[in-house]
Amino acid sequence: MRFTPLSALTFVVGLTLATAMTVSVAQAQNLPDDLVRLDILDGGETKDGTLLGAVRVTLSDGWKTYWRTPGDAGIPPSFSWQGSQNVANVEITWPAPEVFLTSGYQTLGYHDQMVLPVEITPQRTGEPVTLKGRVGIGICREVCVPSQLSFDHTLDTSAKRNPAILAALASRPFSAREGGVKSATCRLSPTEYGMKVTANITMPSAGGTEIAVIEPGSPYLQAGNTQARREGRVLVAETEFYSVDDSLVAVDRSAVRITVLGQSHAVDIQGCTTG
Repeated sequence: MRFTPLSALTFVVGLTLATAMTVSVAQAQNLPDDLVRLDILDGGETKDGTLLGAVRVTLSDGWKTYWRTPGDAGIPPSFSWQGSQNVANVEITWPAPEVFLTSGYQTLGYHDQMVLPVEITPQRTGEPVTLKGRVGIGICREVCVPSQLSFDHTLDTSAKRNPAILAALASRPFSAREGGVKSATCRLSPTEYGMKVTANITMPSAGGTEIAVIEPGSPYLQAGNTQARREGRVLVAETEFYSVDDSLVAVDRSAVRITVLGQSHAVDIQGCTTG
């Protein structure tokens, strides 16, 4: 997913309650004043000429927000970078999420704090990079509150390495090679409403009960929940892709992204082959 960077400023965010899930006006009045704060972190310039930054969301004690795929319920983050200047490309690194089980629902995200490192390629080297836009997130505890966070900041190219950014980068999932993945195949089967995807991943265990997430890698498709099971050296993960506009479901296996979450580590697998 693409994301543009942010830098050293703190915003206290107002809440949009009109669309909040299962939250009443009376409940909203009891929300903590320090529910959410957004810090924009600078990481300076890399040896390749790109810029390193991060968005850090700090939540009130006991609250959580969601990973790019929230699980059974939740609000995935959304980003708009309209108004940014001198930005050619931005890459986001997602630290491995935590697994939450609440009232029988399994969700993926971060509690108390979320730090998302971003690497920015300027359009013109040596010129200022200004990032302007909005981040939409869901903030949940007993209730869920959607919030829009605005930013407008010029990056500091002379900033030193930030420990919070480095820690978040160290928390990313392993690559397929690092995770010992030997192969990842995807078998496609048409269903009444979409396309069933069965992934067979030959890899060592990531520890404990493994959870898999299969993402379609297309804005025209959405995925249902993923079920995973072990068959010896092979992790079998199954989900179903649906069209977002009722058009024909076409799956590009090279764009499919599979994340395996285990108790020891997580593994990020980019693409699969014919199974």
